[in-house]
Amino acid sequence: MKAVEISAFGAPEVLRLSDRPMPVAGAGELLIRVAASGVNRPDVLQRTGNYPVPPGASDIPGLEVAGVIESGDEAAMAAAGFQVGDRVCALVAGGGYAQYCVAPVAQCLPVPEGLDDVAAASLPETFFTVWSNVFDRARLQAGETLLIQGGTSGIGVTAIQMAKALGARVIATAGSDDKCAACLALGADHAINYKTQDFVRAVADFTEGRGVNVVLDMVAGSYVARELDCLAEDGRLVFIAVQGGVKAEINAGTVLRRRLTITGSTLRPRPVAFKAAIASALREHVWPLLASGRIKPVIYRVFDAADAAAAHELMESNRHIGKLVLTWA
Repeated sequence: MKAVEISAFGAPEVLRLSDRPMPVAGAGELLIRVAASGVNRPDVLQRTGNYPVPPGASDIPGLEVAGVIESGDEAAMAAAGFQVGDRVCALVAGGGYAQYCVAPVAQCLPVPEGLDDVAAASLPETFFTVWSNVFDRARLQAGETLLIQGGTSGIGVTAIQMAKALGARVIATAGSDDKCAACLALGADHAINYKTQDFVRAVADFTEGRGVNVVLDMVAGSYVARELDCLAEDGRLVFIAVQGGVKAEINAGTVLRRRLTITGSTLRPRPVAFKAAIASALREHVWPLLASGRIKPVIYRVFDAADAAAAHELMESNRHIGKLVLTWA
């Protein structure tokens, strides 16, 4: 099969199309003939040598795919309601940038009605991540307010729509007025240009001093102390990335007085059973919203798999709004 591999750690041009042996599905797994592969920030980190591959995972980058079931563990597939020929999308620990990819059956979901393969390939990584962190870890409830740092990222466009569809209010930050407008068009109640506005003051003004219940943060670093100032009493701050650095200085007294929770997680190394529970929750609560059109995938640009380096260059430029996807002829 053809696959995009990392020839050496470095700039986007280290990605190259090569021939690789086709993977074989084992117990509890299925083999997908891949039509499209999602591109995500962790792929960039892996390419630069800053995101080690979990033990046992493929060294081929790519954490999400969509395509057709080619073969697999028949008993596991039957138990999940799948059969050969079904269209699925899947969250994987690696191996997504390839014409064929093995995935645990429990991490596969049917392609929502009405979506093509490109749209389906854009779903798993961000939808699993948002559900796990915003709704499981941070316990966002209907009627509460969520602050999303980076509202036009792949995570951001997913979090805005999912939180709104499930009854929350949403404030999003973005780096330009055009991106703020995009956040509002996706359903955000308020958008803050973090380059021209103090997001702490803007949050206080919009919430009339109450603050937000949950902050979804991909920055960390110097943002942490300011985000704590944005939280309402019993507020929750959840990290999913550390693009601004791994160290932060906080006022622990603020945490004590206002009963704040600071948490975070990474999804890739978690066991299949953990991801299976997220898949089950998504299938019940979110997949019907995709099928009905209440939540829509946001695809910024589609690349041929041979042009994966260009996709990574665009990802690193931060010019995009939504997801980038690779396709396989």
